[in-house]
Amino acid sequence: MEVDRINTILSRYNGQKDALIPILQEVQEAFGYLPADAMRKVAKFLRITENTVFGVATFYAQFRFHPPARNKIMVCRGTACHVRGSPRIVTEVEKELGVKPGETSSDLEWNLETIACFGSCALAPVMVVNGSVYGRMTPARVADILGKKKK
Repeated sequence: MEVDRINTILSRYNGQKDALIPILQEVQEAFGYLPADAMRKVAKFLRITENTVFGVATFYAQFRFHPPARNKIMVCRGTACHVRGSPRIVTEVEKELGVKPGETSSDLEWNLETIACFGSCALAPVMVVNGSVYGRMTPARVADILGKKKK
């Protein structure tokens, strides 16, 4: 953990407990996630328990506790996508990469998430890889798209 970055963030606050969420947001922006050491330092700075910091951080979906992967895959699980085969798309991604939704590969190369709805129902099922949208997905296309990204 880079103590200097944490200290720089904390220096902008006066130690009031209501600053917890903004501090956590800044820490995550700086590191890409919330390192455990950083959360301990925040707790000490705000004079609150580590459990309180962890409880707040786990309550909000915006916070991550593991370093982000280099490649992010999102598969829509909305109604239109589900009906048109998104569960098969997720299964194929799991098979190709060895990760389940919500997981990151041990080499930090791949992260798989399922999203409630992208709002691209006409393209269902939809998969997004690093911001690129792939519509009308099939299991065969998953292997092709990820194969090109692996190279």
